[in-house]
Amino acid sequence: MDVISVIRTKRDRGELTPEQIDWVIDAYTRGDVADEQMSALAMAILLNGMNRTEIARWTAAMIASGERMSFEALSRPTTDKHSTGGVGDKITLPLAPLVAACGAAVPQLSGRGLGHTGGTLDKLESIPGWRAHLTGEEMRHVLDTTGAVICAAGDGLAPADKKLYALRDVTGTVEAIPLIASSIMSKKIAEGTGALVLDVKVGSGAFMKTIEDARELASTMVALGTDSGVRTVALLTDMSTPLGLTAGNALEVRESVEVLAGGGPQDVVDLTLALAREMLDAAGLKDADPEKALADGSAMDVWRRMISAQGGDPDATLPTAREQHVVTAPSSGVLTRLDAYDVGVAAWRLGAGRARKEDPVQAGAGVELHAKPGDTVTEGQPLMTLHTDTPEKFDYALTALPGAYDIAPAGTSFAPLPVVRERIA
Repeated sequence: MDVISVIRTKRDRGELTPEQIDWVIDAYTRGDVADEQMSALAMAILLNGMNRTEIARWTAAMIASGERMSFEALSRPTTDKHSTGGVGDKITLPLAPLVAACGAAVPQLSGRGLGHTGGTLDKLESIPGWRAHLTGEEMRHVLDTTGAVICAAGDGLAPADKKLYALRDVTGTVEAIPLIASSIMSKKIAEGTGALVLDVKVGSGAFMKTIEDARELASTMVALGTDSGVRTVALLTDMSTPLGLTAGNALEVRESVEVLAGGGPQDVVDLTLALAREMLDAAGLKDADPEKALADGSAMDVWRRMISAQGGDPDATLPTAREQHVVTAPSSGVLTRLDAYDVGVAAWRLGAGRARKEDPVQAGAGVELHAKPGDTVTEGQPLMTLHTDTPEKFDYALTALPGAYDIAPAGTSFAPLPVVRERIA
């Protein structure tokens, strides 16, 4: 095998053989294929695509680059969720304890935010004492005793993906659907869960801007999961508007706790319940009632045990930013659009996100929304509040917002997109 012939095959729109795929993933992981060579192959894949056989083999090779976890010793069925990322997407926080309260085990390996999209681990790390990094033994202990664990993936899980993801991030190849699908599914299959629900975001704040691209990605991932023996279903969910009323780390934790307490924004509650029902159904727990588990406090009980088991204090005061700036409505009428991407960029610039994986984040930074599309607003009323510890960031964040919303004359009819747009199984 030689890497030049592999690159040329895909450059010339050929189909990579199983042997070529196995070799190039293994050689890249070991360092025998250089970053610039894998960059060329990734670009060829972005431009020319892969068929189902190639993607399945590429995913299997990524899994084979590291270890595989197993939860067969657990007394509960395992089920997991993966979101492709968005703005205000705090769903994992209430969802994992809710599903655990209904009888399933939820081994949730999560990531950090990058750019305008938030990261679950960053959010949870705003809770004093909470630890994202657990050993395999610690992860199993938390899962066994509480029913849910949210933590960082270990270095031994699909190391080829970790190396390739970092390369894609700096070479303009993040958007390649075969590489997105194999990246997500290699980790989830290696994680060892029995069932998986995919939350594939679509809209301005998502990686997939169109319903067609989201559908293609979801279908590809469902096929990969199914072919690997994991019960897999996908929901296409709206990300044209931020989820809930917050985008930022501690701000989103606070909102998640409100949901677990039986309140919270309706769109967050609706999506949490929709995903919970899919996860429980995939785990064989069709009779479980997640709505009841939210109402009776049992989901909150699991949350508190889960946070405590990872060193966090569920009663601790969450960090708040030192400085705030209020953005007001320039006119009266009906708010008809609030762009998720623009709000996410503003939150990122305030310090809630990072431009590089090694950058720090501010726990209290972000954007708090006071109106959502469909609401009536009056001139001068607060539309959103910006939060940061570094007030010199306000001007830069504000440059993302002039085109972020539309206000139509009073009486304008408005029909919001549904939170769940399609289901793919």
